[in-house]
Amino acid sequence: MFLGEDLLAYLVLAFGAALFVGNLLAVVRPPAAQLDETNLERAPVVRSIIYSGIGLVAAVWALASLVSG
Repeated sequence: MFLGEDLLAYLVLAFGAALFVGNLLAVVRPPAAQLDETNLERAPVVRSIIYSGIGLVAAVWALASLVSG
C-alpha cells in the first residue's frame, strides 16, 4: 500500500495534535502586535478550548489505534 498501512492514523494524529497545540497557544499566547484593525485582539476562548479538546481526542484516539494495532 502507498505510504504504509497506517497512513490514516498518522494523518489523524498529525492534524489532531496540530489542532490541539495551535488552538491552545492561541489562547495562552496571543500575538503581541496587531497588523491591522480587522483582526481580533484575542482568540475566542470558548471556541478555541472546544477545538483544542477535539484535537486532543483525535490525537489520543489515533495514538491508541497505532499502539494497539
